[in-house]
Amino acid sequence: MSLLPTRRPHLWVWGLWVAGFYAAWLWLVLGRGLWDQAAAHWPIAVAMALGSYVAGSTPMGGGTVGFPVLVLLFDGPATLGRDFSFAIQSIGMTSASIFVLARRQPLAWSMLQGALVGSALGTPLGVLWIAPHVPELAIKVVFAVVWASFGVLHLYRIREIAAHVGMTEFDERWDFRVGLVVGALSGSTVASVTGVGIDMVLYAALVLLCRADLKIAIPTSVVVMAFTSLVGVAVKEATTGLAPDVFGNWLAAAPVVVLGAPAGVFVVQRIGRRPTLLVVAVLCVAQFVWTCRLEAEALGAGGILGALLGVAFFLAVFEALRAWGARLALEAGARRAPLGPLSAPAGGDAPPGP
Repeated sequence: MSLLPTRRPHLWVWGLWVAGFYAAWLWLVLGRGLWDQAAAHWPIAVAMALGSYVAGSTPMGGGTVGFPVLVLLFDGPATLGRDFSFAIQSIGMTSASIFVLARRQPLAWSMLQGALVGSALGTPLGVLWIAPHVPELAIKVVFAVVWASFGVLHLYRIREIAAHVGMTEFDERWDFRVGLVVGALSGSTVASVTGVGIDMVLYAALVLLCRADLKIAIPTSVVVMAFTSLVGVAVKEATTGLAPDVFGNWLAAAPVVVLGAPAGVFVVQRIGRRPTLLVVAVLCVAQFVWTCRLEAEALGAGGILGALLGVAFFLAVFEALRAWGARLALEAGARRAPLGPLSAPAGGDAPPGP
């Protein structure tokens, strides 16, 4: 269920966070003499100006832009794209989350709480025991397939998704269990392998299964991705360490995303989410085509066909969630419909709620 804001926003909390971040960043680049290292990675800072806006205004983390830029455009290893996604989102999406909470925006709290618990359990499992065994090429393909399916879904369902108002009200324990499953599965698989994705999966559950308003679903997805990124960075640093060159790219991009992601949260309130989602959907499909073209020799005809089937599989899952959500909405509406005088049960007792 969602919690509507009832008290005044406290944006000074976010302001303190930003001031603290810039103080720490300036100490690194000036006090520790790391300015040259940050300046050498200026291209990723430019790219993450867009990536941070995407992170705050859509259900996709900044790694949605950072991963293909580092891996496809700059020809870096997929592990760099994954670890950088975790690292940069731990700043950008944390900043956006603090901004969302300080503004007291409505969130799907029960499902979010379940997803946070699931991510806390699943993400370390995936980072330690699943991701290390996934080949570089497979990481690229998984990223391309998941985001292409997400893009295609929005290209033909955006009108319906954008029309949702409020959220189908279920039992809070049911919401928590759904969030727990989503967080554990997507944290241990998609997020641990690509550095992004748990936000998109939770968002899909909210808009397709719970028919949630985008004003609820997107901020909720931002919070869960921020938490997962922090968990991912902590586990990596405590065990294998982050991929080489992550720190330099992070140093360059962090001061951009700390403001860019909250700006996405704010601007999209003014222009609407539908235009931004459509643009990002096209980019998601384009990166799939780009990946298949760059890796055509390694994938072969069979690999490209498998990638296309992967997109079709995820779309089928999305459609199954949508159909299930429609049935649940009808059942919830029927339970809440007032009974007529002839249909009331004996004794005048109303049927139990969910």
